[in-house]
Amino acid sequence: MKFSAEEDIRQLTPLWTGERFEDGRPKVSEDILRRMRKITLEEAWGPIWNEGFKYQFQGDFKISHPGTILVGRAVTAVMVPKRPDLDTTLMNYGIKEEGRRGFFNQWVIDSLVEDDVVVIDLFDKIFQGTYVGGNLSTAIAARTKRGGAVIWGGVRDLEQIVKIPNMQTYYRGNDPTGIADVTMTSFNGPTRIGNAICMPGDVVLGTLSGVLFIPPHLAERCVVGAEKSHVRDIFGFARLASKTYSTAQIDMAWTVPMWEDFINWFATDPEAAEYCQLSWEDELKEAKTREEKEHAPEVRL
Repeated sequence: MKFSAEEDIRQLTPLWTGERFEDGRPKVSEDILRRMRKITLEEAWGPIWNEGFKYQFQGDFKISHPGTILVGRAVTAVMVPKRPDLDTTLMNYGIKEEGRRGFFNQWVIDSLVEDDVVVIDLFDKIFQGTYVGGNLSTAIAARTKRGGAVIWGGVRDLEQIVKIPNMQTYYRGNDPTGIADVTMTSFNGPTRIGNAICMPGDVVLGTLSGVLFIPPHLAERCVVGAEKSHVRDIFGFARLASKTYSTAQIDMAWTVPMWEDFINWFATDPEAAEYCQLSWEDELKEAKTREEKEHAPEVRL
């Protein structure tokens, strides 16, 4: 086996057709990551749930920086309880064949680049299951700029970690012991986090609610859908406040005149300016088609 093998990552992520990193991970654009930071977890969750991705969310974490949103591209790893023969084989392979240094967790952190998020299955181990402490967390922050870590296991040096700016860590518990008696069996492969599964290159969205792992080929759809929902809410609130429409009208399928009113507002209102990349042609077309069917004369045989 190989750690973080490009050919394996490409094989496991065939639905992604865009740019990739040298290691093969899908590289969702910085623009999508930036826009992802402005949407809620539920808004991003809806589109992937509807596509059949039902095991992408996990809660039940502790958070190092409450109020900080975590968004980035996943770098994954799986740790298992130490078995001496397996541990020696994999450690020797990584050091001698791949030129890696230090312990398994250092191999992963040394690979990070800007906007990465470490996603680690440490089988919920906390005692001697502390994947990062103050030093490695500082390294994560320096390498990723805005990233962080999702650890199904423990951390140490929590008093130091909480003082590190521009990062977020999701973890299960903390302990003063160092990491021990574990072996890494997968680096940038499928990784289970509680009841969720994460793949290398997934977009990680972490909020107070928990963590969502978004398949890269659905990331843009999630963002666009969330932005459209948000902009429609802004318009709806304004029209309700002015008593232009009733709550029933806003909550039901919009009529063609309502869509035309919205599109005119969207093109001119300052609150909509940052969402100018959105298009509403399909929604207007759908409303026109629906009204044409509703008003079509009934054909009797």
